[in-house]
Amino acid sequence: MKLKEISEVIIRKATKSDAKSLIDYLDIIGGESDFLTFGPGQFGRSVEQEEEFIQSVLTKENALFIVAEVEGKLVGNLNFSGGPRQRNAHVGEFGVSVLRECWGNGIGEKLIQYLIAWSKDSGIIRKINLRVRSDNTRGICLYKKLGFKEEGIAKRDFLIHDRFYDSIIMGLPID
Repeated sequence: MKLKEISEVIIRKATKSDAKSLIDYLDIIGGESDFLTFGPGQFGRSVEQEEEFIQSVLTKENALFIVAEVEGKLVGNLNFSGGPRQRNAHVGEFGVSVLRECWGNGIGEKLIQYLIAWSKDSGIIRKINLRVRSDNTRGICLYKKLGFKEEGIAKRDFLIHDRFYDSIIMGLPID
């Protein structure tokens, strides 16, 4: 799929009714990329647990869970969680993913732009962090394009098929 072929991408907050679709989606993407923190069959939540997770995000002022849909099909998601205490509630980390069939259409970028706008409007979030595998050049280029800066390296952060990978820690100040 190319963006010009996609009639419309809808970015919206996740709801409890998305739980089953999200579980199905996560089972697919776990096998599509080694850049995620889980592989095929490793996500490890039931539909009920996913419903509870979504509900818990909806109750927090410094958390966001959004999905991307194309023609009613879930094709991407982004989850952001701010710190649990007053001293770190202003900062959080996110993860983002898009179905492989939709890569290159700007969907991940739209999800992150939504997060940045939401953070600015929140009055709470002052910094967004992420970790990206050091060999994920497409991801790193996207994050830099959106203003994220490299802040450090986490050595041996991923272990996939008995091989270690480093992660680059990146951040974006909001104010």
